[in-house]
Amino acid sequence: MLMPSEIPPTPLLQRGEHPCPTGDIKSRATAAYLGMAIGDAFGATVEFMTPREIAAHYGRHDRIVGGGWLRLKPGQVTDDTTMALALGESILASGGVFAGAAARAFDAWMRAKPVDIGSTVRRGLLNFRKSGATEVDYSEHDAGNGAAMRVLPVALAMLGQSEAAVRSACRAQAHITHHNALSDAATETLALMVQAALRGSDTVRLLHDYAHPLAAQHPEFTFRAVRQRQNPSGYVVETLQAVFQAFFDTDDFESCLIDVVNRGGDADTTGAIAGMLAGAVYGLDALPARWLNGLDPDVRSACARQAEALIAM
Repeated sequence: MLMPSEIPPTPLLQRGEHPCPTGDIKSRATAAYLGMAIGDAFGATVEFMTPREIAAHYGRHDRIVGGGWLRLKPGQVTDDTTMALALGESILASGGVFAGAAARAFDAWMRAKPVDIGSTVRRGLLNFRKSGATEVDYSEHDAGNGAAMRVLPVALAMLGQSEAAVRSACRAQAHITHHNALSDAATETLALMVQAALRGSDTVRLLHDYAHPLAAQHPEFTFRAVRQRQNPSGYVVETLQAVFQAFFDTDDFESCLIDVVNRGGDADTTGAIAGMLAGAVYGLDALPARWLNGLDPDVRSACARQAEALIAM
């Protein structure tokens, strides 16, 4: 259990980062949250499709149109965004990142019959419902992307805290459903990358300070020395490889999301994660108006409200 008020803050500015006014941090946080939702809604249309199938149906997929295997309405989001919002509400209500509060929020989310839910998430929440346990047993087989996709609220709420505290908070919410070294490493790295981007780090600095060290510690995540994966699965390694390739090989929000989503596979999640990173780096002005306006209005409002409230913590 971690209360931000109980953890001594570390200096806001770290090596390789640029001074970032408070208002700009709030704006970037909002862009990260909206970017996540945009990527989710955008990618859900082509989830589980191959690049060849996407090309045959859409040419280049570049619009938020709904549909897909979930038959979504245009602008509707999936579990990536709704789980993040549930986690964020638990953090705001309880005043910190508490595994118990997060687990109860996730359980309520599942009881509300979300449009989609991953098998590992379902199994973990059923375990909590039955036993009250907020940590599943360690498993070599649970290296899915479900904990990473929803980590954004933790990154925002823990901004300014020590790296150790941020990592511990990430694991507190992750282990409710996913307890795996690769899942932990990906989830923690994403949170730290978002925080660095909010403070002014650019893509080059994020590459050297976070993506490369992750691959050095866990070579599975290497994303330039391996063949580019065109159809990433829910395996967190393939998810981050696709996201990193798209994020570091493009120079703007729109190009990044089009690149990663048109790879197909688990496209709602790769889109959501790429969206949160690119949103934090490029800011609100970089979000295409047609995508922002295409989001479900309630989701758009909830994301903006929560981003500001979490940063205020």
